[in-house]
Order: sequence, then C-alpha cells, then structure tokens
Amino acid sequence: MQQVTETRRPTRLRWARRGVLALAAVITFLGVVLVVAAWTEDISIDANTGYANAEVVSVNFTRTLVLFYTPDGAEHIPQTGVLYPSGLKEGDVVQVEYRQDNPELVRVKGRGAIITLLPVGLTIVGVWALAIPGAWWLRRRM
Repeated sequence: MQQVTETRRPTRLRWARRGVLALAAVITFLGVVLVVAAWTEDISIDANTGYANAEVVSVNFTRTLVLFYTPDGAEHIPQTGVLYPSGLKEGDVVQVEYRQDNPELVRVKGRGAIITLLPVGLTIVGVWALAIPGAWWLRRRM
C-alpha cells in the first residue's frame, strides 16, 4: 500500500507542473491573439477611414459606447464599443476614426494597437515569472 502512494505522488506533481506550464502557454497565446486582433482592426480602419466627433454615452468595465454621426447624417452607437477607450468619461467629446463602410468599427483618434503591447507584454512576463518558479518547485518536490 505504501508503494502505491509513493508512485502516485510524482505522477500528480508531474501533471501539476504540466498544468502550470500549459496554463502559462494558453495565456501567452491569448495575449498574442489579442495584439494580432487589435492590429487587424486598425488595418481595417486605416483602409477606409472616416472621421467624426463622438460623445461618450456610456462607460463600464466591458465597453465604452460613443455616439457619432457620419457625413450622410446617420447616427451610430457601435454596440461593441470604441477601441482603446482608456481615460474616457461619460459626456466627453472625442474625435474618432471609423471604417466608412462599417461604422461599427471605431477607435479613438490617435490611438492604436501599439498601446496593447505594454499591458499584454507585462501580463505575459508576469505569468511566466510565476509559472517558471512554480514548475521548478513542483519538479524539485518529485
């Protein structure tokens, strides 16, 4: 009975270590996908850019909604929110850039995917700064 318990422990620790490394790899992958998606949306907006002044109508954790008018007089409130909304407050008026053939895709003027690099990069570095010592500690316990 004693020998069965001793052989299970290294197996559990091995799976725990693999789990820690797999979780770190998944978070890294998601961070890279986030940056690529931001760049793709920026390229899409840059291909057919329209400009407008927009009023911030709602700010919450998941999205920031803006109201703006296109030159044809149509009112737009993109349901997915504006890209790169940091620092905006309800009632602010900001300049936005949008894709003319898809006004649902809108970003704050002057902001782009480059601002995603710092938070995503720091998150990835932080995850690996915890995962590597954690995996090493689990390996030493085997």
